[in-house]
Amino acid sequence: MKPTRLRFLGALLAVSISIGWSLARLVHHWTGQFTVVGWSMPVTMGILTVALLIWTLLAKPRLLRKPGHLPLAPLAAARTAALALAASRVGTLVAGIHAGLALALLPTWEVVNARDEVLIAAVAFMLSCAFAGIGWWLEVLCRIKGDPHDPSGLTSPKDKPSGSAARSPLV
Repeated sequence: MKPTRLRFLGALLAVSISIGWSLARLVHHWTGQFTVVGWSMPVTMGILTVALLIWTLLAKPRLLRKPGHLPLAPLAAARTAALALAASRVGTLVAGIHAGLALALLPTWEVVNARDEVLIAAVAFMLSCAFAGIGWWLEVLCRIKGDPHDPSGLTSPKDKPSGSAARSPLV
């Protein structure tokens, strides 16, 4: 598993914003109605964000091997890393879709239904961004120090191989 780069999440956000905007415009063009964004999405994202935040705060001292805390079992640590990876990417996709929906409905702000849909999509966007951010933070916490593929700078120079081993792509 490779760590998620912020550049990748930014590109994912841009693509999903264009998809959300296109879907909203197509639905409005074909049906003449606004895209319906219900309150169930912001509520669901809020619950998921709180649950992920609680898990991150509980797992942080165990992942960092703080004194007085037992380390996570290897399988639990692997599952936590997979959860973090999925949360950062899914949160970014959902945030982008809702940002695109909000942007597509923004020109019709005068219409009461459209105004409500923009506000609901904006709340879902903010909660999805929080979910993605917490997922990315948890992913950073799950990284092993000394990993040569770590883009976060957690790798110390003394852990890097030197000499011919440092130049060999197979090592």
